[in-house]
Amino acid sequence: MPISFQYHYCYSIILLSIYLTTADGTQLILVNNCKEDVWPGILGNAGQPSPKDGGFLLPSGQEEELQVPRGWSGRIWGRQGCIFDHNTGTGSCQTGDCAGLLQCKGIGGALPATLVEMTLGTSQTPTHFYDVSLVDGFNLPVSMRPVGGGGGCGVAACEADLNSLCPSALVLERNGKVVGCKSACLGARTDRYCCSGEYANPEKCKPSVFARIFKAACPEAYSYAYDESSGLKTCKASRYSITFCPPKG
Repeated sequence: MPISFQYHYCYSIILLSIYLTTADGTQLILVNNCKEDVWPGILGNAGQPSPKDGGFLLPSGQEEELQVPRGWSGRIWGRQGCIFDHNTGTGSCQTGDCAGLLQCKGIGGALPATLVEMTLGTSQTPTHFYDVSLVDGFNLPVSMRPVGGGGGCGVAACEADLNSLCPSALVLERNGKVVGCKSACLGARTDRYCCSGEYANPEKCKPSVFARIFKAACPEAYSYAYDESSGLKTCKASRYSITFCPPKG
């Protein structure tokens, strides 16, 4: 086989491989930019798979690529301060814990936790919708941004460390260290702060002073249940990076 033909043949195979891995789904690149290890938790919505059985270790400075099918929807969050027995896959995390399991297997994370939520296309539209939500509180900064998504694609993010700004009434401590900041709903557990009961509509449920603190620090994230649409981003990219402790700016 001539060298030039062999080169073009191999190059074509590589391009075909890239196309096949993205044509029928979306690639999520999880990046740990934190100084400490993070254990991502992954929960597919009803009828959707949870990649890697819903959880794994992502060491500091490392990244992991996940492939999700077209139309996938679900959430991803970071767990911190985890200790697991890798023979049994059980243990505990200081934040985001999912019933003491390394692989969450369909179980959501304990609150408070910063959530990345997404719906990557539907039967009606190929558009991807995604956001970073502080509605269930905060445990670590995170962002979701398209990789080569083209113009008009937004970045959903909470890049600030809200633990350092957390009102004392909402602080979650472990061993004398602030590891999370509860939402007003989680802290007060009232209809007013949870936008439930008679407050289950945008006319009556307004942002609390705590939600305003969250919003001021992280304007590109949802701060409470009926936050304005600035937190919701749209795109049609084939790849997205989800970064824990993203660089600011």
